Amino acid sequence: MPVPMDAFSDVRPAVERLDLLAAPVAAALRAWSGSVPVEEIRYVDTDPAIADTAVLVAHHGAWLLEQSANCVVVAGKRGGATTLAACLVLSHTRVDVNGAVRRQLGARKASFAPMDTAVGDSGMEYGGITPIGLPADWPLLVDAAVADTPYALIGSGSRRGKLIVPGKALAELPHATVLDGLATA
Repeated sequence: MPVPMDAFSDVRPAVERLDLLAAPVAAALRAWSGSVPVEEIRYVDTDPAIADTAVLVAHHGAWLLEQSANCVVVAGKRGGATTLAACLVLSHTRVDVNGAVRRQLGARKASFAPMDTAVGDSGMEYGGITPIGLPADWPLLVDAAVADTPYALIGSGSRRGKLIVPGKALAELPHATVLDGLATA
């Protein structure tokens, strides 16, 4: 079975390409302390024009869809308070915002965060938001299928480039909660 590294000709440890990463992502990698060595997090330089999952997969191979994960920012509301959180699910699935996310956040209502909020508060580009380097006060909800995957192709914080990260490392990120049923088909 192929792994995401097989789809790209130039795959390097992300710590060798910190200059190409969004500032919060580079800072998180510099401070890395997970059980997975930081050198196992890899970077591939990609064209920003093909950053969206569907276009990237069409360009590099349909099999990549099963090994790619999307990070989306949600806003949970209860009373007058809003909690921002990130959700990481395999790209061929969808986040169960009104079920699993709402319950996990203890929110009365949950929805995708406005783009300006997601980009402004994360310090990352739309279409490249990644769970590595998120604000410290954001919960990170990781679907169990992502945690179980050997490697996931995810955003790098910008539209240029992708990270290839062991699922185990994603499950160990700060404030991460691994959930069965976060994703729906």
